[in-house]
Amino acid sequence: MPASATRPERWVAFGWLATLALAQAGAQAQAGETAVQRCGWFENPTPANAWLTDRDGEWIIGVQGGHQADGDWPEFARFRWVRSNGSYGYGCACMKVLADAATGQVSRIVSSRSRPLGICRNDRALKEPKPG
Repeated sequence: MPASATRPERWVAFGWLATLALAQAGAQAQAGETAVQRCGWFENPTPANAWLTDRDGEWIIGVQGGHQADGDWPEFARFRWVRSNGSYGYGCACMKVLADAATGQVSRIVSSRSRPLGICRNDRALKEPKPG
């Protein structure tokens, strides 16, 4: 910063640098988070409501009118999806996610894929959702 800069200009420059440093620190923290692979029952019973239940519990992906995780939900072929409410229902899926273990809220879906229903049905740690 030039010596001729006035005191207010120095504070503006300092504020800008501080903001930049905080933004970079936040980006590094996100980049340093580890995505975890979770497999289980993906449920989408009504518009914008979705969660994944695996052996560790329930992971909230979306709440109508509220939180929605970034990223793409798994796509299901007709034979891998159990309809329980019109086109809504559930299927077996694996998702690589960033989530808060304390709240069970998924912030970002890194990747997702559907799996045959039999994989979840044969996993004794998982309880199949009840249709309807």
